[in-house]
Amino acid sequence: MTTLLADLPNGVHATVQAVCANDPHLNENHLRRLGELGFLPGEPVQVLRRGPGGLEPLAVVVGDTMFALRLMEARCISVSLN
Repeated sequence: MTTLLADLPNGVHATVQAVCANDPHLNENHLRRLGELGFLPGEPVQVLRRGPGGLEPLAVVVGDTMFALRLMEARCISVSLN
């Protein structure tokens, strides 16, 4: 099953499938930066927790590194459940 990282429940393990522009505020530079951070196809990923009200930022682990992502960034990362 494929979903967006933004929709992944907290604590669920998944694998990055693709990074694509799903928000008009993000350009190619933003997407390239996500790839440089490690959001690449095949990488394990997990949302640890969300900010106040269950929104942003999202505390996300990709590989062995934790990042804080905005929702618009997390909506550009498609993942498959493990």
